[in-house]
This record gives sequence, structure tokens and C-alpha cells, in this order.
Amino acid sequence: MAQTTTAAKKVKFMITRQDQPDSAPYTEEFELSYRPGMNVISALMEIQRNPVNHDGKQTTPVCWESNCLEEVCGACSMVINGKPRQACAALIDKLEQPIRIEPMKTFPVVRDLVIDRSRMFNALKRVKAWIPIDGTYDLGPGPRMPEKKRQWAYELSKCMTCGVCLEACPNVNEKTNFIGPAAISQVRLFNSHPTGEMNKEERLEALMEDGGIEGCGNSQNCVRSCPKGIPLTTSIAEMNKQTTKHMFKRWLSV
Repeated sequence: MAQTTTAAKKVKFMITRQDQPDSAPYTEEFELSYRPGMNVISALMEIQRNPVNHDGKQTTPVCWESNCLEEVCGACSMVINGKPRQACAALIDKLEQPIRIEPMKTFPVVRDLVIDRSRMFNALKRVKAWIPIDGTYDLGPGPRMPEKKRQWAYELSKCMTCGVCLEACPNVNEKTNFIGPAAISQVRLFNSHPTGEMNKEERLEALMEDGGIEGCGNSQNCVRSCPKGIPLTTSIAEMNKQTTKHMFKRWLSV
């Protein structure tokens, strides 16, 4: 009897779709048979295999992005029941029905749930969020970081550029050029690295430009929404302090 009940159980999805970047969004409803252990990605895969909507009409497969399926790559970010999160970690059993799925609104929509994250990646380029290495030859072991410093730096390195913190931030929208919490936190990470510290002042200068750290309104939505629990507001406070020190240092050197 329990098997029959499980087989008869249905899961409803309300998916916001968009055929092209410049076309109007619309909502399409789908209904699937429930299976234990389902997550949003497995449901989207099932819809893709059999793209028939709730009215029984054949439709185009829903488009979305995913890769690792274990909340590491950040590719499957979308808004699920009003909350930006990773679809691979969103279990059907823990979601209220009907399950409403939308693309993140901070980024331009390419198609359906696929978005263009260029804004976030350009912000990371702007602050040089990498460790520069001169040449491809073996440079030998680098300097070691103190263990206490390494521990909090590791927490910052968990960022998977999913874009959820930008989606949750009210200061990141089409009317602003705010760099966003992810890039600010990455400045703290790479400035703490013994080799990355060589470009410390250059990164701080980038944060002091228009759309930099001054764009933060301290809503703290970013730290509450981060799927990796990264202390983003702590990083923003620290970089605010460092940019202020750098500003005074620059004035005194004139």
C-alpha cells in the first residue's frame, strides 16, 4: 500500500521561462511523479527527457546549467520558492508546493534558467582575483602562511562564484555598478596570500573606484544567503578598514 501511495504522489513545478534574452518571460507548469530523494536538478532532468507540460502539451525542454551536482561548482544557481540557492542541494521533500523556479534577476537571462554571469566575472577581473606567477617553470615551495591565518583564508576560498550573494544584495542591480560582496571578499583572500600581497595596493585601489566598496549598504543579505557560509560581511568590514588606511596613506604621501 505504501508503494502505491508513493507512486501516485505528484510534484508540481511552476517554472519561469524565457525563449530569448530580449523576449518576455512566461510561466509554464509541469507535474512529475514523486520519487524519494528527488532534488530540483533531477526534476529538471526528467522534464528535459519528457517535455510535456501540465496541460499535456509537448513543449521545448527547459534550459538550465549544472555541473558538479554536489554544491561545489555554483553553476546551478536559481531562485527556488523565492530564495536564491543551488538547485542540486534543493531537496523536493523540503520544499513547499507548488515549487516555483525562476532565474536569478541580478543577471541577464540567456534562456529559461540560464543566466549571463559576466557582471560577477568582470568584477573579479577588476580586482585581479588571482595569484600572479612569473613563468610556468617550477619556482619551488612558496612561503608558508601562519596556521591561524590559513584557517580563515580557507573559509574565503570556498567561494564557488555561484552569484547567490549578488542576487540577494539589494545594491546589485541594473541601476548600479556595485562590484558586489564576492569580489570584495576575494580581495581580502588574495591580499592575505604571501605572493598575492604583491598586488595588494592595486586591488585596494580597484575597491576605491566608483562602484567599489562604497556601494555596500550593509544589508547583510549576502552572508545570510551564502550557501558556503562565507563570512562576507566580515570581509567587507575588513576591506573597508584597509581601503580607509590606504586612502590616508596616499594622502600623506602627496
